[in-house]
Amino acid sequence: MTEAASRKQKRAAIVTGGFAGIGLSAATELARQGVSVALGARTVVDASLRQLDEIGPPVWGGVLDVRDTESVRAFVSEAEQQLGPVDILVNSAGIGTQQTVSEHDEEKWLDVIDTNLNGCFRMVKACMPGMMARKWGRIVSVGSTAARTAVSGHAAYCASKSGLLGLNRAVALEGAAHGITATVVSPTWVQTDMLNRSFQAKAKEQGTSYEQEIAALISQSPQQRLVQPGEIGALIAFLCRDAAAGITMEDIQVNAAAWW
Repeated sequence: MTEAASRKQKRAAIVTGGFAGIGLSAATELARQGVSVALGARTVVDASLRQLDEIGPPVWGGVLDVRDTESVRAFVSEAEQQLGPVDILVNSAGIGTQQTVSEHDEEKWLDVIDTNLNGCFRMVKACMPGMMARKWGRIVSVGSTAARTAVSGHAAYCASKSGLLGLNRAVALEGAAHGITATVVSPTWVQTDMLNRSFQAKAKEQGTSYEQEIAALISQSPQQRLVQPGEIGALIAFLCRDAAAGITMEDIQVNAAAWW
């Protein structure tokens, strides 16, 4: 085995929001590439850990609240004790709320910004110095087409994802000379459990059915389908490979030919 191959097998990743949806899909694809994976979220899901454990590389999961600096520091420290130095960071933790700007609850606004934007900053700040010292790193953050297209009633989410693009550009510039890439993957609607719950709630509110609401959403897509988490996970995993060294500072749209 060559030294490069041996080093590649020892890579370790942190995936925030990693127990479900896009985060879990990204973690699954990384594990298939031989990467050890640490999953972090506010709630640990043992079934997700078992699913990844069956793939082969070491897996660890723990409680992580990206809104809290001490939680971030403790999680990164424990992840490195369990799996070794963190070479890859996938920022997938995210939340949203539906409120108009004029009637927006300030606490909910701050919660969205603190999770979706400040949380990414905290994770990068905790992981990037080690990557710089080792001259290799991959940082991929999950954005949204909503960063470029305003959506009425989702101002906090749009603002957080727009801010993420600016943060990512700065991180990419700071990391470029140290072998670190930083990219944002921005999907349109993705059929995650969170989306399904959201549309179940919408159907209840509108007096319709979940199937009707999803059908209406699909009808707006030129591809006549919803993007699946595995598609985003596969792209994220590719961006974390050596072969993706030249892809950085990008906002990669996965829009299925439609803006949200």
